[in-house]
Amino acid sequence: FQHGIRPPPALHSETLHRGAVMLRSANYDSFMMGVNQRRKQSYPVVCLYATVALFGLLVVLALRMGDTSSEPQMAQMSRQDLMATLRSVPATVRFSPGFTSSMKKGCDTSSSSLHATRQRLVPRSTEVSKREQLKQIKRQDTFNRMGFKETRPIAEKEMFDEFQSDVIKDMRDNLYTMEKGDITFRLAQDFGFCWGVERAVQMAIEAKLHYGDKTIHITNEIIHNPGVNDKMANMGIKFIPVEDGVKNFDQVEKDDVVILPAFGATLEEMQLLTERGVQIVDTTCPWVSKVWNSVDAHTKGGMTSIIHGTWSHEETIATASFAEDYIIVKTMQEAEYVANYILNGGDKAEFMEKFKNAMSKGFDPDVHLKKLGLANQTTMYKKETRAIGQMLQKTMMQKYGPEELNKHYMEFDTICDATQERQVLLFAIVLVAVVAVVAVVVVVVLLLLLLVCVVPFPLSAGLSSCHAARRGSRAANLHIEPSASCWV
Repeated sequence: FQHGIRPPPALHSETLHRGAVMLRSANYDSFMMGVNQRRKQSYPVVCLYATVALFGLLVVLALRMGDTSSEPQMAQMSRQDLMATLRSVPATVRFSPGFTSSMKKGCDTSSSSLHATRQRLVPRSTEVSKREQLKQIKRQDTFNRMGFKETRPIAEKEMFDEFQSDVIKDMRDNLYTMEKGDITFRLAQDFGFCWGVERAVQMAIEAKLHYGDKTIHITNEIIHNPGVNDKMANMGIKFIPVEDGVKNFDQVEKDDVVILPAFGATLEEMQLLTERGVQIVDTTCPWVSKVWNSVDAHTKGGMTSIIHGTWSHEETIATASFAEDYIIVKTMQEAEYVANYILNGGDKAEFMEKFKNAMSKGFDPDVHLKKLGLANQTTMYKKETRAIGQMLQKTMMQKYGPEELNKHYMEFDTICDATQERQVLLFAIVLVAVVAVVAVVVVVVLLLLLLVCVVPFPLSAGLSSCHAARRGSRAANLHIEPSASCWV
């Protein structure tokens, strides 16, 4: 054993027998010193493997954080720039599924090319479209969607005093962190109101300051925030009452002021208010209006709008009012149910019962699921909307073939990044905490490995008597007397 030579089988038992004697010899000390030396040499390798494993774990967690690292993020834009950009994009242009990739390759995006793309749409009907009806309403002198410049400075100061604080400012200056005693507070880098919500609240304050003592109504909660809605009520703004799920506009009189919330309002509500001669202040988020434009493109293409959202949500109700034929799906499971019906058919009565509150009047799944256009509620999770779109695109491709896909499926990028960004940044805070815990665990493991690799094993002084005692009669035959410390 000392020289690394394995004894023949005949001598194996004798060698083991002699091993008890070697426990007290200097040879054992030399042997164990060699073992400890090799363990010390293996310590850097063990540390390297542990470091690589930790790095791999962090990479996996980072990749799973939001699946948005490879997606281009929308640059921060001012209100004027965003409005100008939205106005400059032709709303009726239909982009094929490969348009994004062709843009990256440098395709021709001149006005003539866009015009040629527009010609691929189904010709307009002689009837006035819902989008055109909305345009006629917006052309009225009683319709305001730009706010009030004369009261804007006061409204901006009130917004800052109400929704900002020195604590938030200090946390931003300190890498979004605040320490009080033993507690550390962390703030997501993107939080609170999105731009559309902030714009809506400020416009409501501007309207109240501008119209003074006039009676002001609002068709719904301006946003889903009890504190903000209480502020609107304390300012004297009246909420339209809802009776049995239906809004009652009887209290609205001519020359009153009516605010449309950030979620928007239905086309029928706008028409009713215009006919009554009220002043309309439209605070609808431009991203919601962008969804309405895509729904209008679906109608012009003879397609059914499949809306990813909640059928009872104010925004989805408003979006559905601009579609001729539509069906609303809330989850991937509901979307898969629709896709399965498209491919394999099914129980029509069951389908109608399942979506009885989430479809247009006169909807027939055997007729209206042959051509689909995807739209979404802007507050839905971006990743889910994108997954539903990919699944529907694959479904229509299986049903009609790749060459007919553009005739049976249309999709615009109307996903608002605000919800996704806030969720991802909040998850990042949790990820930092998880990484910190993992790092502590790894450090503890490495310290334990260090102890195992570096601290030498006890040599002959402590082990010889124990081995001798365990061998009993052999130890006696070799005249080795077990010591009392062995039993300890």
